[in-house]
Amino acid sequence: MSEAREDTATAVSLRGDDDGRVERALHTNGFSLADAAEAAFVVAVGERAFVDAVRGRSGRPILPVGVGGPHAVPPSGADAAFAALRGSDRLRTVEHPLLSVDVDGDHVADAVFDAMLVTSEPARISEYAVGVGDDPLDAFRADGVVVATPLGSSGYARAAGGPVVTPGAGVAVVPVSPFSTRWDTWVVDGSVSLSVERDEGPVSLVVDGARTTAVGPHAPVTVECDASVTLLRPPRA
Repeated sequence: MSEAREDTATAVSLRGDDDGRVERALHTNGFSLADAAEAAFVVAVGERAFVDAVRGRSGRPILPVGVGGPHAVPPSGADAAFAALRGSDRLRTVEHPLLSVDVDGDHVADAVFDAMLVTSEPARISEYAVGVGDDPLDAFRADGVVVATPLGSSGYARAAGGPVVTPGAGVAVVPVSPFSTRWDTWVVDGSVSLSVERDEGPVSLVVDGARTTAVGPHAPVTVECDASVTLLRPPRA
């Protein structure tokens, strides 16, 4: 009976890993590969594999590898991370929010990392308005505006000048290349409303790096946290 418990505790579902490095590190540290239904947790290597694992909703905690930021394990640290996991008597997890994006009242997409309004043509700016719930927050001329989860806050939003957000703190709202010498960024807890106030070129909604639809002037875009995913905290060796 104890052997069956041990097998379940060391069974891992692996997504991604084209070069086999992470799989080798798992085997080296005593883990075996299994389907998600039989695994203690899922290891997702790379952004695409991670997004697929989140959307697959296996019910198992996920350890992201190679997706950047403090909430994931770098590929170079995989061996040490798995050794720490193997030596731990429990899995430390944290809930990360996921975003639901509506345009003009219709659900368009779900985001793991971020949702962004951005001009479709290079070197074109438009005017955007941002609100929290029913309260206006700001309006500005810029290339775009991005709303990022804690996972996404260390990616494009960070490159645009935004803060890295910890789980439970809210989401980051960051203008993209604003037409101003000074601008604000925000961490907000609640539903975020976006709109294009003045369209100086076509504007697209981009979700997790993929363009989803065009957004016209004054069409309301609502971004809210309506679900979450359980991640393993990156273990310290």
